[in-house]
Amino acid sequence: MRSQPLSAPGLVPRWLRVLPPVVLVLVGVAQWLAPGWVQLAFLFAALPPLTGLIYGPLWTAAISGGVLGLMILPLTRPPHVSDADLGAVLAIAAFSVVVSWIRTRYTRDLVVVRDVAEAAQRAVLPPLPERVGDVRCAGLYRAAQVGALVGGDLFDVRAGPHGVRALVADVQGHGLAAVGAVAALLGAFREAVLDEEELRGVAARLDRRLVVDADEQSELFATALLVEFAGDGREARLISCGHPPPLLVRGGAASELHPEAGTPLGLGRGVAHPGPPAPTVVALDEGDVLLGYTDGVTEARDADGAFYPLVERVCARVSSERADEGEAPPRLVDFVWNDVNEFAARIEDDVALLALSPLS
Repeated sequence: MRSQPLSAPGLVPRWLRVLPPVVLVLVGVAQWLAPGWVQLAFLFAALPPLTGLIYGPLWTAAISGGVLGLMILPLTRPPHVSDADLGAVLAIAAFSVVVSWIRTRYTRDLVVVRDVAEAAQRAVLPPLPERVGDVRCAGLYRAAQVGALVGGDLFDVRAGPHGVRALVADVQGHGLAAVGAVAALLGAFREAVLDEEELRGVAARLDRRLVVDADEQSELFATALLVEFAGDGREARLISCGHPPPLLVRGGAASELHPEAGTPLGLGRGVAHPGPPAPTVVALDEGDVLLGYTDGVTEARDADGAFYPLVERVCARVSSERADEGEAPPRLVDFVWNDVNEFAARIEDDVALLALSPLS
């Protein structure tokens, strides 16, 4: 069994790893120099449990042996320490070694499980390339649940026989409970990009996926924004399924686009359901950027309870940019994320940002 601290790099701070041997030396020197009436035996007894929480069993046994050695040596043996006291410290040391072995075993299993979970989550939502077809892309995702890479928000950009298509969606709820619905939507979207000739067909496929997956007693739905770039990418078709309106950044200004509002995905039950709305067509100029996002951005609040004013903040940002520099997708995404973090007292929901721009 390895005697070094059992932890992935960064789990235990470096200063904490050197604490037990340093304390052992300092206590030994202090006891040697201290007057006879000074009792430091309680510090000797505390070292084995402390070491067991940081190191593996071998190092714990080594530090415990050093403690017992200092308590036995004539130069450092505390006065009035009886054989019963030594026995108690020996029992504490043995117990600490056992605890360290158990902790080591479970920590190793935890690291393996965490690595597997991270690999699975990255497979669900892989990194977004900088370019898909004739479209420049930049995306950012932050899960609200600590330690999770994927929650209830999602985005994807795919090229297919009918052009480049993008999806930004927000599944009901957030955290690991929503990952199954996220995986189902992404899988359906990637197939629909290849199979469906029209963007409405893609939206209908996603709606049907959630309808099929929902239990009879539960309501599973998601808001979504679908974007299709036709030809050279200078024309975008938008379908909103109950999703927050995207932003169009153009010429030093930012404005909301309001495609026809459709029903959130997963609520298409019954013959009276009208299906996805017709796409809204937007002509794009060189340098234009479309920004899709989830409500984790606009519902972030400051210390006074005010919501994050996305349009106003982006307008202030792009109006200060040089006209010849433009607002490339990565810069826009980085600005919004950093600005939300500075504005909000706390971000309690998943956040997804997707910026798209046709190539020059």
